[in-house]
Amino acid sequence: MPETNDTPDGWSAAAPSEPLKDLRRRIDAVDAELLALLNRRASLSLEVGKVKANTSGPVFRPQREREVLDNLVRLNSGPLPEEHLRAIWHEIFASSRVLQQPVSVAYLGPEGTNSYFAAVDLLGHLMDYRPCKNFREAFAAVHGGDCALGVIPLENVLQGSVGQCFDLFMEYEVYIQAESVSRIEHALLSSEPSLDAITVVYSHPQALAQCQRWLRQHLPDASLVACDSTAAAARRAAGEPHSAAIGHKSLSTMLGLPILAYNLEDEPTNQTRFVVIGPKPTDSASANKTSVLFTLPDKPGSLAGILELLFKAGINLRKLESRPLRAQSWKYAFFADLETNLLRPELSGVLAELRNTCHSFRLLGCYMAGE
Repeated sequence: MPETNDTPDGWSAAAPSEPLKDLRRRIDAVDAELLALLNRRASLSLEVGKVKANTSGPVFRPQREREVLDNLVRLNSGPLPEEHLRAIWHEIFASSRVLQQPVSVAYLGPEGTNSYFAAVDLLGHLMDYRPCKNFREAFAAVHGGDCALGVIPLENVLQGSVGQCFDLFMEYEVYIQAESVSRIEHALLSSEPSLDAITVVYSHPQALAQCQRWLRQHLPDASLVACDSTAAAARRAAGEPHSAAIGHKSLSTMLGLPILAYNLEDEPTNQTRFVVIGPKPTDSASANKTSVLFTLPDKPGSLAGILELLFKAGINLRKLESRPLRAQSWKYAFFADLETNLLRPELSGVLAELRNTCHSFRLLGCYMAGE
């Protein structure tokens, strides 16, 4: 009979074979090397932090992080998958940021919303995440210095633009430092063992609307109850029998709530664009996208003139949206996304002409387009 090891709970497990023992010893040795290298990297990050302390640059430098990561992907010969490599270094970057300087991040709360998980995807788990009651509170926290960064949604492919966030750019002088495009995937979370036991489903109104087809097919008799957020819905379902919630799959780990079904969304292409905002512009050397805010003189052809200017410069206009100016009836501000880095030296003439042509013109940020 094989040698066994008795465990405290009465179970017996076969002793590991010599080849397995050898592999584990080798893994332990590699782990020790990794730890030493990570600490060397951490020491260098602390030195970088000391240098940064003497400058007025931004805390978050997404272009630099993207360049490092893309280079590592090119160097990677496997078998480590690219997805795993990116996830590992994502948290290494987060650790470096926190070592250099504690970073607080404002987002639309409570913890567990899509905004929260988008922030974690963008910035890692180690930031000091601070939930806000509304978008204005998040903008004010960044503008006032209470938070170093903020993560906000700008638009969804199904629901369109988040108008309130665009309006707040007119009130607060903050800048877009990075963006991410997140696929919105809805899961059904419940402590019940099967769908047959579910009589009520909680979620945010948008999530309920985005899962109508699935709900009609699988839970046609369940009551649908709107909540302030998907996170609040999951917390409510966790405490009530015969209930379920629609929300992010990571809420399962956060709340200990099992997942009964994945991918409830009617449209698998449902995506939301999130941006990181900060009190200062970020490095723009590697940027390939620019967001601007401008107003125009009230005369015929004003907007056509801007479009003509961009056309002649070979700049693609990715987005153009108008928002009404408060206290000025029938007057509008325009938000535009341009597929270029408007701060490139060769575009200085275009930038100057835009400033001269517009009644007011503000550069919201030059940054890397989201992946």
